[in-house]
Amino acid sequence: MTPTSPESPASPTSPTHGASPASPASPTRSTRPTSTRSTRRLTTAQALVAFLARQYTERDGRRRRLISATWGIFGHGNVAGIGQALVEAGNDHSNGHGKRNGDGTQDARSNSNSNSNAHANSNINGGRPAPRMPYLQGRNEQAMVHAAVGYARQSGRLSAHAVTTSIGPGATNLVTGAALATINHLPVLLLPGDTFATRPADPVLQQLEVPYAGDVSVNDCLRPVSRYFDRVTRPEALIPAALQAMRVLADPAETGAVTLALPQDVQAEAYDWPEEFFAERVWPVRRPAPDAAELEAAVRAVRSARRPLIVAGGGVRHSGAEETLAAFTAATRIPVASTQAGKGSLRHDHPADIGGIGHTGTATAGELARTADLVIGVGTRYTDFTTASGTLFENPAVRFLNLNITGFDAHKLAALPLVADARTGLEALTSALAGRGYRVDPAYETEYTGAKEVWEERVEASFATPDPTARPTQTQVLGLLDTLVTEEDILINAAGSLPGDLHKLWRTRSRDQYHVEYGYSCMGYEIPAAIGVLLATEARTRPRPVWALVGDGTYLMNPTEIVTAVQESLPLKLVILQNHGYASIGGLSEAVGAERFGTAYRHRDPDGGFTGPPLPVDLAANAASLGLHVLRAATVDDLRKALAEARDAEGPTCVYVETETPDTVSGPPPAQAWWDVPVAETASRPAAVKAREEYERQAAARRRHL
Repeated sequence: MTPTSPESPASPTSPTHGASPASPASPTRSTRPTSTRSTRRLTTAQALVAFLARQYTERDGRRRRLISATWGIFGHGNVAGIGQALVEAGNDHSNGHGKRNGDGTQDARSNSNSNSNAHANSNINGGRPAPRMPYLQGRNEQAMVHAAVGYARQSGRLSAHAVTTSIGPGATNLVTGAALATINHLPVLLLPGDTFATRPADPVLQQLEVPYAGDVSVNDCLRPVSRYFDRVTRPEALIPAALQAMRVLADPAETGAVTLALPQDVQAEAYDWPEEFFAERVWPVRRPAPDAAELEAAVRAVRSARRPLIVAGGGVRHSGAEETLAAFTAATRIPVASTQAGKGSLRHDHPADIGGIGHTGTATAGELARTADLVIGVGTRYTDFTTASGTLFENPAVRFLNLNITGFDAHKLAALPLVADARTGLEALTSALAGRGYRVDPAYETEYTGAKEVWEERVEASFATPDPTARPTQTQVLGLLDTLVTEEDILINAAGSLPGDLHKLWRTRSRDQYHVEYGYSCMGYEIPAAIGVLLATEARTRPRPVWALVGDGTYLMNPTEIVTAVQESLPLKLVILQNHGYASIGGLSEAVGAERFGTAYRHRDPDGGFTGPPLPVDLAANAASLGLHVLRAATVDDLRKALAEARDAEGPTCVYVETETPDTVSGPPPAQAWWDVPVAETASRPAAVKAREEYERQAAARRRHL
């Protein structure tokens, strides 16, 4: 395995072999002898790239490159710094990019015969073979972050990407992606260029001038959306900043977006770096065990429960705790509902799986939540969609037990906290209950398995396609995909009405099949995230079908990385559902009395509204112009054939379909729980007045769990 592979097995000589899980604050270094007097003269950017190429994570004996590649769009704020450093690190365009391993890395042997690269690598690595830092070319800075997030999620948060941009608009374009990464607890390293630290001219191109503060730049926008932020104003300041950045990226409780702002003059400044800075470091990823007293309290709570319910969140997936959760449910027969991030914690056909919970969940999960006397949250943040804005858990006696790696989330809803890694915590809880003979009443098990069967009938009805010549509905699109996919397929979505339909209807077949980003629910995430997932799944050597499902609104937000998929020959499978507007928000607009105002893509009518004919926009032609092979589907039968062809395609392919909407034909099952979107308290239009009455009725059921 090449030095740049993001994964390499621990060996007997591995620095962490046989070690117990430890905090990433104390990484282990290579035992290779170094001299404290030995230094290497490099620019700050060259030193950073060389440092990043030698950082690893390790969990459960599995070692991976922490930063396996760098995305970049170059401008004057990073081209001579990070850009030049990436060339020095083996990305010599004159010799090609080299063979990709399909997971975002490149084969270190691909440019080994280049004299220029050999010389560069000798300078940077003291004559030793250099680990590569592969470069990935993006088209939009926000999209590059989304791609990096998709890669990190698919990699189990054990491997991540860096993203470099210029100063100014290139840097501020990172903010949305950074917020998404931090909200979802997914690691990404952001390296925006910054204005001159030495201030030889003031202002420089694209500099924000702040009269009351000379040390503020637009990069400060990234502070609230970063888990760690530092501005490296001197070369030597990179050493502590880089180490802190790696600590946060590798910490499962703290991880998210990490920002190192790099002034463009400092990037190019040379410094004599201690040789130890470039030693390989392995950052152990913790699996903290629960406190004994908290565990005993948790056991007492479970044993006293008659109608317990597990809410599985994204922490189950991040911990790789799916099998442990299945073992826990096998022992206790407690049913499992899932959040958007947790869907797939159990397969859809597992007896204990009752589907999604909350506003977009199943009727089965909703009814069990209303009568539960103990809710066991595993790795969940309890968003308003999960709790139905504080109205879902109706039982006056309900209590909460939260297993979470962060104390912040473990204490939500006045819960009994069990602060631990999800897998470790479930193992401890299963073991502690094993000798005490706990299992739910058989009548309760019969109740939820029967309700699950009834819900499955509603799923079948939503997926049914009785007329093969008809224009398909959105749920029929999902139904046709359902007949086609296996556990190898991965579906990616983030916004619109699709997350709701997927959460309540999709039959998840594997732990990583369901990839719906609903922490930030960011339109435009799907296409770049699919690229990141493809890179993480080694698309070239072990192809997995990766589907990006988007509506027309999302497509128009961010189609740019289609070009990247074409450039990299990634077998992206894009499905565009055209319904001529923001159909999801249109439905919500109608429900809250806003009468679908401003949600349709139509020409203006004579009165100035947007109720005229649909806009003559051909998104299929647009996708084709960007390099995709496009398959148009007008009917159910056309769509069935197009999806099958796309799944078998070796190159990037798009299926384009115009769908019927719920206002014209029967749609999916309605929401099974409320969501709090405040309605105008005073209005003259009847629709808003009626919506306010319904809002007040629903809001009266809200409660604070204390």
